Amino acid sequence: MKRISKNWGIHFDLPAMKKELEELELRASEPEFWNDTENSQKILQRTKNLQNKLGNYQQLVKDCEDLITLVELGLDEKDETIIEEVNTGFEDIKSRYERLRLETLMKGEYDANNAIITLHAGAGGTEAMDWVQMLFRMYTRWAERNGFTVRVLDMLDGEEAGIKSVTAQITGDYAYGYLRSEKGVHRLVRISPFDASGRRHTSFASMEVMPELDDSVTVEINPDDIKMDVYRSSGAGGQHVNKTSTAVRLTHIPTGIVVACQNERSQLQNRETAMKMLKAKLLELKEKEQAEKLSQIQGEQKDIAWGNQIRSYVFCPYTLVKDHRTGYEDANVQKVMDGEIDEFIQAYLSMYKEK
Repeated sequence: MKRISKNWGIHFDLPAMKKELEELELRASEPEFWNDTENSQKILQRTKNLQNKLGNYQQLVKDCEDLITLVELGLDEKDETIIEEVNTGFEDIKSRYERLRLETLMKGEYDANNAIITLHAGAGGTEAMDWVQMLFRMYTRWAERNGFTVRVLDMLDGEEAGIKSVTAQITGDYAYGYLRSEKGVHRLVRISPFDASGRRHTSFASMEVMPELDDSVTVEINPDDIKMDVYRSSGAGGQHVNKTSTAVRLTHIPTGIVVACQNERSQLQNRETAMKMLKAKLLELKEKEQAEKLSQIQGEQKDIAWGNQIRSYVFCPYTLVKDHRTGYEDANVQKVMDGEIDEFIQAYLSMYKEK
């Protein structure tokens, strides 16, 4: 274990992280640093991310060394009562090590941010709406397993069953970095519980993932370009929510982007949250347009059609979950639906790093 802990610094490219942090801190101390506000904010965000990574790494090494000391003490005194404590400590260190290793693969500007996810039912009617509910449960379970918090911002229930669409905030370090791998179309194949004939159905649901942006990120939005509608919340929240029109829907007229929030108890709070969502979507649209321009220059064409699923979940005639981008698959469908999707995320991040 000593050898492993000594090699961690090499694996995480610790010298490079320290060097980059020193350079960023030096730039932040320059007199003209705030002349370019947009660039200075990016530098400060990157500095914070590096400081967090180094702090987590140093704590991990310390805990590993403490565990080694405990093992040596137990061996010297032939004390078997420490075995359970050592096993628990080792599993904790292994889990944190893997999490930190994954985070080293996240180099995007907003990877360290909270995430806002939206699931939409696609082709398949009631079956697709049930599929959205299943997926939302899967991501909620995944978030809880990894120490993230989930807060529903907007939800539209299906007429018969399931969910038409749901938007939720996932809060925690690197939530967006992890979940950006889940963006795309998810395909379900199973015997439909809504079909009396017991036929096999194929359903689709789309997953949108956006970083939650703080006030340091500037996105110019003309107030005249926004149409705001208010309505009564259809979700939980008691009599207060249902008796007053607190829910807010914003439409960005030039792009047609629509966002909604009904989770907060006041119209003002819902509008503020909806504006954050709109800002994130407009930033995503801007970056997508830049990527498409670059793609055209490079002569690349990418199919972004609805049917171009990133992952298939097959419940019948066999059981298999397969990611079509990485090739990673798992035959234990129930385990995946219970939120154990870390291997899929890891496979995507590893592939992303290699490109």
